Amino acid sequence: MQQEDMKQHAYLVALQQSFQRDWEVEDNLAELKELAQDAGLEVINTFVQKRSYPEPATFIGRGKALELREIVEEESLVIFDDELTPAQQGNLSDLLDAAVIDRTQLILDIFAQRAHGHEGKIQVELAQLNYLLPRLTGKGTILSRLGGGIGTRGPGETKLETDRRRVRKRIADLRGELNKVQQTRRLHREGRKNHGAPLVALVGYTNAGKSTLLQALTGSDVFVADQLFATLDPTIRRWELKHGRWVYLADTVGFIRKLPHTLVAAFRATLEEVVLADLLLHVIDASHPQSLEQQGAVQDVLKEIGATAPIISVYNKIDLVEHPIEVREPDCALAAKTGYNLGRLAAAVDNFFSDRYALRQYLFPFDQLGQAHFLRENAHILDETFVTEGLLIKAEVDQKTANVLQSYEHE
Repeated sequence: MQQEDMKQHAYLVALQQSFQRDWEVEDNLAELKELAQDAGLEVINTFVQKRSYPEPATFIGRGKALELREIVEEESLVIFDDELTPAQQGNLSDLLDAAVIDRTQLILDIFAQRAHGHEGKIQVELAQLNYLLPRLTGKGTILSRLGGGIGTRGPGETKLETDRRRVRKRIADLRGELNKVQQTRRLHREGRKNHGAPLVALVGYTNAGKSTLLQALTGSDVFVADQLFATLDPTIRRWELKHGRWVYLADTVGFIRKLPHTLVAAFRATLEEVVLADLLLHVIDASHPQSLEQQGAVQDVLKEIGATAPIISVYNKIDLVEHPIEVREPDCALAAKTGYNLGRLAAAVDNFFSDRYALRQYLFPFDQLGQAHFLRENAHILDETFVTEGLLIKAEVDQKTANVLQSYEHE
């Protein structure tokens, strides 16, 4: 039997409320289909139910659910594009006599498949358990129908059918582990801060090409794949710019529309790199037909996590676009895969920091070397050399630090 024939069949269901336009629902279903296929499912059909509001018991209404029951094949999976309440999921599972999951559970499953590093596994399992805890009730019919397939895979799959007390204990343990990860990350962040180098974070919709761009800009060997959520654990590399200037460049988890709140909460430690960055590079897949909607989704998540750093928009994959891309300074259009226009992006970032930090030299006499410590704490050190008169330091300095050390400035 071929691998394609072994794929579990899936049916996709969306609710179109009165305020939603047809193309919005179509776009959401198209993305849900991509998610399902990325999870290894074969999508058989899609359904849209028009209602003024979700039905409290069955989301789409009992009549529509019974219609679906006549169509859905045995051993298939029914996926809803919005998050279902535990009661809705249980009622639908009974009415359809099939396994039922929602968009959140599908995204969690894909994250589970992508989690390889220790931190990523902790965060995914924590999100899974927080989502599934209220669903571990009664006889567990929802979980028994799901079995061990889509929606239950990943680091936490062996814990899902234990009693609620043990699940709560596991959640507490995972939060403790995540706190340790946060402390370690904080120490690493403080170590980087001692260098005085700014932090630039890549943000963007999933599969926009952030990891490819990181690899192209820094020459580092990072995992790159044409798939959703390929990067879960943040990667930070040194990026050399001009005149000896360099910055830390961080690759972060990709965003998506309707990003589950359980994931935002679980990945808080990872997303701190975005919140604390000095500059954000918003990587946009310019070739995607829903590019504008994806940009809006990223902006929503940035607002939710409290990221307020300045943003440079980076329109990636323009080698796949037929029409010209209009950008405004300092935004940039490029192709990370081919290397086209990477220099312009580097120049834009270099100019951004040049406007905020001046390149200066300071000479500290041997009997006043203690002042050099203040410079190291508050500036980006580019070079240190002992000369006859003392210690000569070249650094990028903001105006506040320059005012304090004005008497040590050396031509």
